[in-house]
Formats: sequence, structure tokens, C-alpha cells
Amino acid sequence: MPPKETLAQETLTREAKTIEKPFAAGQSGEQRSFGAVPGKPISIGTGFEALSFKHAMFAGAMDPLVMIDHYIMAGPTFGAHPHAGISAVTVLFEDSQGTFNNRDSLGNDIDLKPGDLYWLKAGRGAVHDEKPTLSSRAHGLQLFVNLPAGMKQDAPQSLHVKAADMPIFERAGASVRVVLGDSNGLSGARPPALPMTILDARLDAHGQFAHEVPSGHAALLVCISGTIEVDHGEGVREVAAGQALAIEARREPFALALRTDVASQAALVTSEPIGEDFVQRGPFVMSTKTELDQVEADYRAGLLGTLTDEQSRE
Repeated sequence: MPPKETLAQETLTREAKTIEKPFAAGQSGEQRSFGAVPGKPISIGTGFEALSFKHAMFAGAMDPLVMIDHYIMAGPTFGAHPHAGISAVTVLFEDSQGTFNNRDSLGNDIDLKPGDLYWLKAGRGAVHDEKPTLSSRAHGLQLFVNLPAGMKQDAPQSLHVKAADMPIFERAGASVRVVLGDSNGLSGARPPALPMTILDARLDAHGQFAHEVPSGHAALLVCISGTIEVDHGEGVREVAAGQALAIEARREPFALALRTDVASQAALVTSEPIGEDFVQRGPFVMSTKTELDQVEADYRAGLLGTLTDEQSRE
């Protein structure tokens, strides 16, 4: 496996080659899909596997999400790397093992535990590194959440939510963690950028769960295991493990009803679309190519911050 810093740079370079033209809100170079979409498998070395879902797969219907990866990480993979113009969000599932160390240029050095969330609003730029501690195994989601143009130059902020502080909705064969936001009268933490609800739903065989999506909010459901039927009021879709379903925002609130014949798990993310054009180059998501060039130059000049005692922690 290449050195971690090399992997991080390879990732940045690879993405820069594949995403060069601006992404226009509500448009995509791919055919629009209204059904369940399979994730793209990704493997790095022997310690990282993921199914990746990107905005182009859904013709922008997952806005403000730029990307969401369902991953398993069993060892250091990416090394210290930058972000700008987005929030990088880590959600650990409860079946993770051990702890997941998260460090960033804001001075945070936190060992996340199973079920925890960490939200890094990178704004104008920040550097972070996250990796399982010795003999640990992280199972979770990594989300890139776009920031509106007016927030892309904000100072970085962070939020750590412990699993023990997340309310749980239990009824009709369903156990649903309110990782962020609101559901069924329960309120979780608020993110430092953009109102968003993230739910981690586990359904027993023949379990059911319903969530009301606010007016003007879009939804993305990722099936982690099993198979789930999703009734969004305009039809029923079946979503199997490894697939995701995007549901566009509507003018009125709508109910999202989940049911399953087998024990299943799904993650549901709802938020108000930004509806702005953007350009992505790896971990940087800005409004124009000029801004991309500038933030990349700032990173290479060391202006996005550093990690303390970095070399001794490799």
C-alpha cells in the first residue's frame, strides 16, 4: 500500500481528473434515475471497502449531499488531508468495534465510539485525519455535504455527538436513532451548517417506520442490510442492501413509510436542497474553478492548518 500521504494526494488527483466541469443545479451528465441505484464499489489496500453514492448518480436529487460512502475501515487509509467548501460528516454505526480516532486542524483529537457522529464544517479550509485505533473496525457513513456559496468562506467548525446523547424512537418492530435533527417528536443535535436530519433505522422482520419529510426538503435512503419497501406517497420502491433511493423535495410535507419482510437497516438523510452550481476537485467543492484553484494553492502553502504532532502519530 502506498504511504498514506500519497494515497490522499492520489485521491485528490483522481477526483480532479473525473470532475472538472461545473455541476449545474438540477442537471447531470447522466440519465436521471427515479429508482434504487447501486453504490459503486471502492477498495483501498486491505483495510478499506466502501459503496459510494455521488450526486451525478441521482441527477442532483441528493442535493445538498455531494457524496455518501457506506464503508468499513480496519486500518489507516487516507492520512491527513484537506477539505474546503463542504462539511465532512462521519456517522459510526453501533456495530463498529473499538474506537475511531478523529483529529483536525481545529485542535480536536477525539476517539469516536460506536454510534457517534462527527461533523466537520470545513468552510474556507481545514485538515483532518481519521482512522481506527489498534485492532478496531469502523463501520459507518462518510458524507460530503455541500455548503452554500455564502458559507464557503466561513471559519471551520466542528460538532461531536455521542451515541448516548442521541434519542431513540422504538415502536412497531423499529428502533431508530435520531443521529441529527427531528423525527416523530424526538429532537437530536443541530449541525453547525444547514438544517439536516440523519436517522439510523433498524427494522425487525415485518417492522415498520414512518417519518415526515418537511416541505422543501429532499430525502436520501441508503439500505445498509436487508431489503426495505419505501412508500413516499407517489409510489412504492424496493431498496436492497447496497442501494440508495433519492426522493426530490416537494412543496408540501410528505410521509415516508418504511416496511420490511426481513430484518433490515437503513440510513435516512433529509435536508433542504441548496440549488446552486458547484465545481468539485476531490475534497474541495467550490462555486467556481477560480475558487478551486485558490483553495488548492492555499492548501499547498499550508494555509488550511496542520495537525499537531502529526509525524509521531503516523
